[in-house]
Amino acid sequence: MIDPLGGWPYIWPLLLGAAIAYVIGSIPFGLLLTRAFGLGDIRKIGSGNIGATNVLRTGRKGLAAATLILDIAKGFAAVVLGWHFGGPDLAVLAAYGALIGHCFPIWLKFKGGKGVATFLGVAAGLAWPLGAAAAAAWLIAAAATRISSVGGLAAALAAPIAAAALGDRQFLEATAAMALLVWARHWLNILRLFQGKEPKIGAGR
Repeated sequence: MIDPLGGWPYIWPLLLGAAIAYVIGSIPFGLLLTRAFGLGDIRKIGSGNIGATNVLRTGRKGLAAATLILDIAKGFAAVVLGWHFGGPDLAVLAAYGALIGHCFPIWLKFKGGKGVATFLGVAAGLAWPLGAAAAAAWLIAAAATRISSVGGLAAALAAPIAAAALGDRQFLEATAAMALLVWARHWLNILRLFQGKEPKIGAGR
């Protein structure tokens, strides 16, 4: 855990690392890829989200898969860099930074994605069992319901449960807080789920 008694000589590298992770997380791969391949602004398609699920609505499965992989990779890379340069404290702050960057990117007026893929990446970066649990929950729930948001919500729940099983309080607190952010970003999806109006994967909004 971060020791507040360490003072600024200890804290400022952590803050700098978190800021760098935020910048990494802010890279809007979905928007960049769809523009690069002549599909225009992904924010004007479907749900208006910059994530892989909305990219899939363009009909370009390859671009959707690339968006998914890159959004996972940026979260994973940010946390791995945190581990390398600052140990578990910086890794956790990098996880927060990358996820917040994806959800609220400075380049897009803080209007980003819902964070599921990047959450998977940061969870795996913190500890592979967390990423594995989140990915398994995501795949199982999405396959069972054919609803992307259900998979994402399940993934967000699975990581803190896995952290609790490992007995790691720091990772439990971090993944639980990040899971709350992911769920909050899905509030409209949750509302539509209760209304029975949430679309299946690859269709509607």
